[in-house]
Amino acid sequence: MAQVWTDDKSLSRRAMKAELLDAETELRLAYAWRDQRDEAALHRLITAYMRLAISMASKFRRYGAPMNDLIQEAGLGLMKAADKFDPDRGVRFSTYAVWWIKASIQDYVMRNWSMVRTGSTSSQKSLFFNMRRVQAKLEREAAAQGEVLDRHQLHHMIATEIGVPLRDVEMMEGRLAGSDFSLNAVQSADEDGREWIDTLEDDSAQSAELVEDSHDTARLRDWLVEAMQALNARERLIVRERKLRDEPRTLESLGTELGLSKERVRQLEAAAFQKMRKSLEARSREVQHFLV
Repeated sequence: MAQVWTDDKSLSRRAMKAELLDAETELRLAYAWRDQRDEAALHRLITAYMRLAISMASKFRRYGAPMNDLIQEAGLGLMKAADKFDPDRGVRFSTYAVWWIKASIQDYVMRNWSMVRTGSTSSQKSLFFNMRRVQAKLEREAAAQGEVLDRHQLHHMIATEIGVPLRDVEMMEGRLAGSDFSLNAVQSADEDGREWIDTLEDDSAQSAELVEDSHDTARLRDWLVEAMQALNARERLIVRERKLRDEPRTLESLGTELGLSKERVRQLEAAAFQKMRKSLEARSREVQHFLV
């Protein structure tokens, strides 16, 4: 339903011509929807208050979102309000719907303000929509008294005025200070047409590091092969099956194959590792780096 609204160019004019519901009619429609899921009653209720949704959506145009999108979000908020409204509470539907419409629009604006998440807590949301207004008011009041507020003073006063932590004010100031930029944008001052992404430091391994790592790995592999050769056939089998397989075998399965108890296989494994350690230590002190 909301999509149909935003695609119709005469939406505003039709909304202004919609019927005005008195309290009794509004209550009857709300009961019909809640108790009987009467879609005709829901449509009439929403159509009557679409002018309210459009009016609230227009107040958020300064955040740069398309008006059609704002109206669609306002319409979704209005429908949520209709679905959750409890006519037994004695509150007018319009009063109840205002909160849902505003919340829906604000969530949309914050989701689309930046690729970097602007914030989702109540204090961050309050700052996003009120910080600039409060800042301007505080600066006007200070100027009227011949004062100039520095950045630190201003942040403290904003935090106090809105009732949020100082760290949230400082964080939101940074997020609202700039827009998103593409790393593929060309630097205006660069005659060679380099993109900003070209200026980022490459944190991947460099050629010298790769060669050194490859050399060390090959040397360690040779040492391990030599240490394995110092074991007897049964010990090599245990080490290979327990440590060199993608899915190591259990002591019990090896014991079944070798005709040994699980405890005996564990003892042979420990003895094999001890032999390998001695063989590696005999190479030289440089191997100690790999034994840590």
